[in-house]
Amino acid sequence: MSAHPRLSMNQATIKHASLDDALRVTAEGGYASIGLWREPVLEVGLAESARRLADSGLRLSTYCRGGFFTMPEGPDRRASIDDNRRGIDETATLAAAGAPGSTPVFVLVAGGLPDGSSDLVGARSRVADALAELAPHAASAGVTLAIEPLHPMYASDRAVVSTLGQALDLAEPFAPEVVGVTVDTFHVWWDPDVLAQIARAGASGRIATYQVCDWATPLAADVLLSRHEPGDGVIDFASLTAAVEATGYDRDIEVEIFNQEIWDAAWPDVVERTARAFGAAVAPHLRAPA
Repeated sequence: MSAHPRLSMNQATIKHASLDDALRVTAEGGYASIGLWREPVLEVGLAESARRLADSGLRLSTYCRGGFFTMPEGPDRRASIDDNRRGIDETATLAAAGAPGSTPVFVLVAGGLPDGSSDLVGARSRVADALAELAPHAASAGVTLAIEPLHPMYASDRAVVSTLGQALDLAEPFAPEVVGVTVDTFHVWWDPDVLAQIARAGASGRIATYQVCDWATPLAADVLLSRHEPGDGVIDFASLTAAVEATGYDRDIEVEIFNQEIWDAAWPDVVERTARAFGAAVAPHLRAPA
């Protein structure tokens, strides 16, 4: 089948595929775009990964992921900041290699509370400090840092940034092409202020990427693996997608799923199933592609 022209396969959805396999099954599945993850890219090497992406004919929609810089000042924080600088450079290289329409978007997950700490306010302030350090490098590389708020159940261990409003507050000191936000339905669907915050993000030009997957209960024992294909849960994709579209966002939309059952399935089957799910649950609420 032919995938919707704005649908992008986030590589996490086919987590165990190598870079070559991910590029191959995504292109064979009729997709025009892919969101890559750092680990498979660096396993091959940046220059070789860029060559293979170029050969695939796919666009790059995002590069995942950076962040994890909530720790106090010291060697670990310096190492994290330096690693994020490298991630920015990798994003620029891959976006330049991708097909026309590729976007140099580096997704950031803030990080959770440092071990032994309950200072949530302090951890969030260190996220702001890290962005201030990284923004000049991102600007010079032509890369957008996309802060991703995560559902509050991840606040202790993964992301002290829990709402789109918090992410926008962190982004506001910087130019929108330098620091934007990730709108991920799994993480924001519950927020009673989400539609207003999407409009706010659009008004300032800060929606760097729109990612979709569904929420269904009961959650998995490892809540990280509780994402589902669009349409298999309770998320209202009509209202969220319409709100994003109303801002003028017209770029790729990624399906990003962490789910053991999906990871265990054959990759071509996942690629086809994802295209069908997107076509049924999300595509009807998109403007007709140009």
